[in-house]
Amino acid sequence: MAIVVKKKTRGFAAKSGASSAGSSLRPKYQPKTPPCQVACPSSEPIRFYLRNIAEGNAVEESWRQLVDKNPIPAVMGRVCPHPCEGGCNRQYKQEDDGGPVAINNVERFIGDYGIQNGLKLSKLTDETHAEKIAVIGAGPAGISCAYQLARRGYKVTIFEQFPEAGGMLRYGIPSYRLPREVLKAEIGRILDLGVELKTNCKIGRDISFDQIKSGYQAIYLGIGAHTGITLDIPGEDAPNVFTGAAYLNKINQGEKVEIGDTVVVIGGGDSAIDAARTSWRLGANVTIAYRRSRKEMPAISHEVDEALSEGLKLEELAAPVEIVKGADGRATGVKMIRMELGEPDASGRRRPKPVEGSEFVMPATTVIAAVSQKPDYAGLEKFSNGDGWIGVNQHFETSEGNVFAGGDVTLKLGLVTEAVGLGRKAAVNIDNKLRGREMVVEQNGGIAVKEKMLLGWYKNAPRNNYSTIPLEERRSFKEANLSLTLEQVQAETARCMSCGACFDCENCWMYCQDNAVIKNGPKDYAFKLENCIGCSKCAENCPCGYIDMQ
Repeated sequence: MAIVVKKKTRGFAAKSGASSAGSSLRPKYQPKTPPCQVACPSSEPIRFYLRNIAEGNAVEESWRQLVDKNPIPAVMGRVCPHPCEGGCNRQYKQEDDGGPVAINNVERFIGDYGIQNGLKLSKLTDETHAEKIAVIGAGPAGISCAYQLARRGYKVTIFEQFPEAGGMLRYGIPSYRLPREVLKAEIGRILDLGVELKTNCKIGRDISFDQIKSGYQAIYLGIGAHTGITLDIPGEDAPNVFTGAAYLNKINQGEKVEIGDTVVVIGGGDSAIDAARTSWRLGANVTIAYRRSRKEMPAISHEVDEALSEGLKLEELAAPVEIVKGADGRATGVKMIRMELGEPDASGRRRPKPVEGSEFVMPATTVIAAVSQKPDYAGLEKFSNGDGWIGVNQHFETSEGNVFAGGDVTLKLGLVTEAVGLGRKAAVNIDNKLRGREMVVEQNGGIAVKEKMLLGWYKNAPRNNYSTIPLEERRSFKEANLSLTLEQVQAETARCMSCGACFDCENCWMYCQDNAVIKNGPKDYAFKLENCIGCSKCAENCPCGYIDMQ
C-alpha cells in the first residue's frame, strides 16, 4: 500500500525558508536508529519488519528479522505494554491522524504467522562448543538467554521449578490474555534447537547450586519474582486472603479455588488487573481498590479499560488497614481508609496520604492482595544483594565469576520485553567471555528525532486497532482480544514513516538542481560532491531525516 505520491520531475525549488545559497557543508546519507527501536527494551528491528510488509515483501522475512532479537513475538504481541509506541514519531502528527503506529498489533500478527506456518528458529553457526551452560528459570529472561546461546552453538540446560516452562507467562498471566498453545508453540521452537528443559527441578530442593556449578562452565540466573508480597495488616492470615501471585499461580495450574461471589482486589498493577478479571470470569462481582487514582495506576491502560468494560468496579483513593474476620476466622471484608494525593514521590506519582476518620468496610468473600512480588532465593541465598534483588555489572555478570543474571530478579520487577532483552544481552556476553572476547555494552547510534523530519509530508491515516470478542462471551477464558487481518496489517505498516532510513521517496534526487544526487537504484542514492554547492535542499526536504549536512 503506497503512502506517498512520487513526483518524477527534477529541479523543484526549495521548500519555504530553505536556503539556496551555497555553504561549506556537504550532505551525507546517514542511517539513524528509529525512536521506536530505542524505546523497545528488546531492541527489535521494528522499522525493518514494518517497512518490509508495507513494501509488499514476505511476512516470513519480517518474522526472521524479529526473532533474531525476540524469539516469542506472538507472546509479546499479546502481553507487552508496547513502550515502542511511546517512541513513535507518528504520534506528533496532526490531531486527525491515528496516533503512533500499532507496532504491538503488527508484532502479534507476525508472531502468529510464524506459528501458523510452522516456521523454525535457526542457528547462527554450525559450530558446536564444548562448554555447557545452565539457565536457572524458564521465564522470559531464561528462555531468551537459552535461545541466544543455543543458536551460538552451546549446549544449554534449563532448570525450572514448575511443571512447565514460561515463568510468569505461564503461571502469572491468564489464558484469556495469553493462550497456552501460543506460549507452548514459541517455547517449543526454542527447545527444538537442542535446549534441554528439566522441569519440577527446584534449586535447593532437587539439586544444589554447587552441583550445577560443578557441571557447567557458565550459569544464568533468571529466577523471576514469583513470591507475592503481603499487605502487612491485621487479619491477613485468613484462609480466603491470597497474594496476587499465589492466586494466579493456583488458577493457572488448574486448581479450583472457591472465591465466593464478592472479590476485593488490592493493587493497581498488571497482576491486580489479571487477578480481578480472572475472578470475574469465575463468576464473582469484583472491586479493585487502589490507593491512588486511575491516572496513577501502573497497569497497562487498555487492560484497565477492558476490566471496566466488563463491569468490574474501581475504588480509587482507598487503602486497606485491616482484614475483617468472621467467627469462623474467614475474611468477610476489608476495612479501608480514604486517601488523598500529596506531592510526587520517587516514582513521579503523587504520594497518597490517609484521610483521618474516613474508614469504611468493603464486604468480601475473597481478598486478593496484588501489590508486588519478590524472588525466592531458596538455594541461592548468597546472590541476594541485601535489598532482595541480585546485583549485576554492566555486562550482567554477578559478583561470582561466570554467573550472570537478569529479568525481574535484577530489574526489581519489570516488563516481559525487558526480560527478553536482558536475556539476549547476557547471552552475548556469556559467549564473548567463553570465547575470550571483550564483553560489550550495547549502545544506539544517532536517533531519528522528530525535529529532523517532515511530519506533515506524510499522509494522515487511521490507526488499525485490535477488536475484542463480545462481552457476553467473556465469562470464560477464551482469548479476549483478536489479531489484525493481513489487510489491516498492510495498512498499518504503511503508516510507518521509516524514520532514519531511506524509503525511496526521491525527494533528494528531485530537489537537487545541481545534479549532485545520483540514483543508482531503489533506495540506493549517492552524492556527487564535486557538483554540490551545499544548498541543503536535499536534507531539508528529506522527510525521514536520513540526510545530514556536515
